[in-house]
Amino acid sequence: MKVAVTAASGRLGSEIVRALLEHPSAPEVVGLARTPGHAEHLGVEVRPGDYDNPGELQDSLDGVDAVLLVSGMDAPDKRIGQHRNVIAAATEAGVTRIVYTSIQGAEEATAFSPVVQSNRQTEADVRDSGLDWVIGRNGIYIEADVDYVDTYVQEGGIRNCAGEGRCGYTTRPELAQAYAQMLTDGRHDGRTYNLHGEAISQYQLAEYLNSAFGTHLEYIPIGVEEYRADRTAALGEFMGSVISGIYEGIRRGALDNPSDFREAAGRAHIDWATYFARVAGSPGS
Repeated sequence: MKVAVTAASGRLGSEIVRALLEHPSAPEVVGLARTPGHAEHLGVEVRPGDYDNPGELQDSLDGVDAVLLVSGMDAPDKRIGQHRNVIAAATEAGVTRIVYTSIQGAEEATAFSPVVQSNRQTEADVRDSGLDWVIGRNGIYIEADVDYVDTYVQEGGIRNCAGEGRCGYTTRPELAQAYAQMLTDGRHDGRTYNLHGEAISQYQLAEYLNSAFGTHLEYIPIGVEEYRADRTAALGEFMGSVISGIYEGIRRGALDNPSDFREAAGRAHIDWATYFARVAGSPGS
């Protein structure tokens, strides 16, 4: 079996390549990357994979049995067409299974909703492709908060608009294990999975970070508009709105969903006490 992973040079794509290389079924793995040289360190064949180049994509998917479509990072209206290029190329190249990395989040009434809606459109396109398909709806990467801990300390705590809402967090290595299963096992065909671990509040997140780093962070809830203005000032209009929309979705309960991780991965998601104990024991923590 030959499996292709798009966006293989990215943090999620590269983790999925590694998980496939360690998978018991030992598939042949091909990485697709817009800049192939950025993925050469993965130790697999790397082919061009620019979502804006349909002909290139079709050539790169030649001989591939299953393809993982990692959701793009462009503006929502643009990424729908890019994803359709991958789907069409897979169909023309004779690929038989497509697996898509979608997202969870509020589908209406937040600044993040256009991104969620674009992912839902790609989900519909995948289902209508005529290929065998599996869709994963990823939770929020908890690594972002781990990487941000020094900034939280400098800012005097965790401030966002999530309020009392709980968030289904996950990690890239955990997602990689699930997607390796979804790509190589036909029993998952036709399924849509919510992929995350135990949903936790921002108050719990602060406690876990404190346990790992010896900090004394507190969670300080603020209003949606205040948080949007803060993130826009720090990150620019597009990314600031996206980030504030994610946390508004948490506030609304849009990321507190039942998890299907065990069904997708064949095992339970790592629990957060174990995860943060590992973070505490890692170099530099």
